[in-house]
Amino acid sequence: MKIVAILLISLFISQCANSQGKSTNKSLFHPTDKNIQYIGRIEDSDPDHPVFTYPGVQIRTGFTGTSLEMMCKLHSGYFMAEIDGGEPFKVSFLGNTIVKLASGLKDGTHQAIVTYIGEGYETLPEFHGFFVDKGKTLAPATPLPTHKIEFIGNSITCGYGIESKSEAEHYEDKTANFYYTYAARTARNLNAQAVVVARSGIGVYRSYNGPRTGDKVTMNTEYPNTLLYNDKYKWDFSRYTPDLVCINLGTNDTSTIGADSLLLLNGFKKLYHQVRSHYPKAKIVFLCGCMMSGDQLRSAQQALETTTEYAHQQGDSEVYRFDFTPHDGSLGYGGDWHPSMRQHEKMANELTPFLKQLMKW
Repeated sequence: MKIVAILLISLFISQCANSQGKSTNKSLFHPTDKNIQYIGRIEDSDPDHPVFTYPGVQIRTGFTGTSLEMMCKLHSGYFMAEIDGGEPFKVSFLGNTIVKLASGLKDGTHQAIVTYIGEGYETLPEFHGFFVDKGKTLAPATPLPTHKIEFIGNSITCGYGIESKSEAEHYEDKTANFYYTYAARTARNLNAQAVVVARSGIGVYRSYNGPRTGDKVTMNTEYPNTLLYNDKYKWDFSRYTPDLVCINLGTNDTSTIGADSLLLLNGFKKLYHQVRSHYPKAKIVFLCGCMMSGDQLRSAQQALETTTEYAHQQGDSEVYRFDFTPHDGSLGYGGDWHPSMRQHEKMANELTPFLKQLMKW
């Protein structure tokens, strides 16, 4: 009996070790490997444990052999994975640190793209590396797209409730999915890289249901930071220079009790100046989200029109406006009345041709 107990304890310890960062008969390649590419705001002062909080962060690599596993910190949340351009699938690191992305492939060279699809300001996801078959290696990733976009936004851009079955469902991490948003779809349509700076509930001067006089924390305070709600790490804007910046804000500023028109305008002007100071040659497009109607919509549109006119008066002719069609329920709703997956697809189908013509892509 004592021998059996010892064997069971040994097996338990072995299983725990594997779930906490070891994969048997595999070779580990760290995040610093030259064959791993990144897109997005990543804090990598500890290069073996890069951290990120914004949706849309991508990790890309090639690999040889028949299988691929990914290692992250426990509770790093949900990702969408694509192997060799195949159908994307969702994986999570809620209960483990190692997730199988591919197995049983033909022995050869393959490609993987993994996209973070949640909002990680509380869990602080960390990427810890890839495992491949013993004796196999990582390989060069497919070259990154040459076109570059930055999306600045709120819950719409994050994909809040996009997998919910109805508007009656409230926020859950498992029903948010950036991969299917208008932003991600548009980037894929245009074969462009996309860096995302977005947070549910945020505005340019006022968060959802915040005081009419404004909130201390807004997109204007967070935009310079690599990680949301962490001003210790400032983003190095030279790491990514977009050709195009799409700003989709104002829905939360005008929510519930409405916005102070002057404060809203000043918030948009301030964000415009921040963006332009970092990207002097980029085209900037102010988007008007699909969730607004009535006075709320008119208030946001007026602020966006005035900000665009202000930029033109400053001699900046590369600032533009685009309005999405307001949703009416005909394509369903996501959680808490957010755009449904079909609505996001419609938004991408509206935005893509506009940007394609604007950018000559």
